Amino acid sequence: MILATKPFSPPIDEFNEKVKIIFENNWFTNHGPMVTELENKLKSYFDAPYLVLVSNGTIALQIAIKALGLKGEIITTPYSYVATTSTIVWENCTPRFADINDRTLNIEPSKIPSLINEKTSAILATNVYGFPCDFEEIEKIARKNNLAVIYDNAHGFNSKYNGKSLLNYGDISTISFHATKLFHSVEGGAIVCQSKEIYEKLILLRNFGHTSPTSFNGMGINGKMNELSGAMGLVNLTHINSIINRRKEQWEFYFNSINTDLLKKINYDFSEVDFNYSYFPIFFHSERVLLKTLELLEQNQIYLRRYFYPSLNQLNYITVNDHCPISEELSKRVICLPLYHSLTEQQQLTIINLIQSI
Repeated sequence: MILATKPFSPPIDEFNEKVKIIFENNWFTNHGPMVTELENKLKSYFDAPYLVLVSNGTIALQIAIKALGLKGEIITTPYSYVATTSTIVWENCTPRFADINDRTLNIEPSKIPSLINEKTSAILATNVYGFPCDFEEIEKIARKNNLAVIYDNAHGFNSKYNGKSLLNYGDISTISFHATKLFHSVEGGAIVCQSKEIYEKLILLRNFGHTSPTSFNGMGINGKMNELSGAMGLVNLTHINSIINRRKEQWEFYFNSINTDLLKKINYDFSEVDFNYSYFPIFFHSERVLLKTLELLEQNQIYLRRYFYPSLNQLNYITVNDHCPISEELSKRVICLPLYHSLTEQQQLTIINLIQSI
C-alpha cells in the first residue's frame, strides 16, 4: 500500500534518549527544556528575530490574527488548506478571496486592490506548496492601504527567497510542524514576527495571558507545545538535511519522468528561490479524468490526495460571493503525488505508469 504521505520516523533510540530526560525531569509541558531548546534552535535555523513555538499551525494563525488586533475583512487566497480560511472565520473576521496566479498557485496581487474597502484590515496569503508569494507586490499594496500582512507558511520549511527564509516576510509568518510536513514535531507550529512588541503579545496569547502564576494581561489561549513534541522536533532537526535531499531526489524523478503531454506539472522559476521540494502537484485535463485515475490507483492500493480541494471560496460557511475562476478550476483537477522518506523509485514509477495509463 502506498499512501499520500508518511511522517519521517527518526531512529527510535534517539527519541527515547530525549524521552528518558523528560521523565527524569518530570516536566511534560509549560515551557520545559526541550521546547526551549527547540525554539532557540529554530530561531537560529530560520535566522528569525523572534520565534514562538505553539501547539499546531492552526493555533499559530489564530494567535497571529489576535496579536495584530485584526477586525472586519481579511483578504486571502482561495487555494490553500482549509485552516487558512477557517481561522479567519473563527476569529470573527470575514475572508475575502482574491484569485490565484495559474503558474505559482499563490494569491495574485493584481486581484487584491479591488477587494480593499474601509472594513479591510489585512492580507493573509499562503506560500503554496512551499513556493513564495510575490512578497514585493503584496507588501507594496499593504503599505499603501495601511494593512497588516500574515503569511501562512505551513509548507515552507527551508524554502528561501533571495537567501532569506520565507518566515521572515510580512508582519507575521506562521508554520506547521504537523506529522505530514517536511519537518515535524508530531503536532506543532511556530510564529515568526519582526517586532518585539508583537513578540511580547504572542508570548502572552499562547499561555492564557499569564504574566505571573496569579496575574494576567488580557485574554489568551492554551497554545503551548508540549515536551514530547519538542523532543521529536529536536531529533528530527538533526536529520533535516537528509530529509530535504531525499525529497529533492524524489521530486526531480517525478519531474523528469512524467509525460507533459498528458499532465500539467508546475514548472517553477527557481532563479531567486531555494525550494524545499515539499509537494509535487499535477493537474489533469478534467475532473472526470482525475476521478477515474484515483479509482484506478485505489484499485492498486495507492491512496492519493486532492490537495487542495475544494476552492475555499466555495466552503459552505462562506457568506461572501467572491468568484475565483482560476482557483475553482484548478482545485478540481489537482492531486499531489506521494513524497516521503521511505518512498522508493520503483513505487514512484508504479504511480507514474498507472496515472499515464489513463
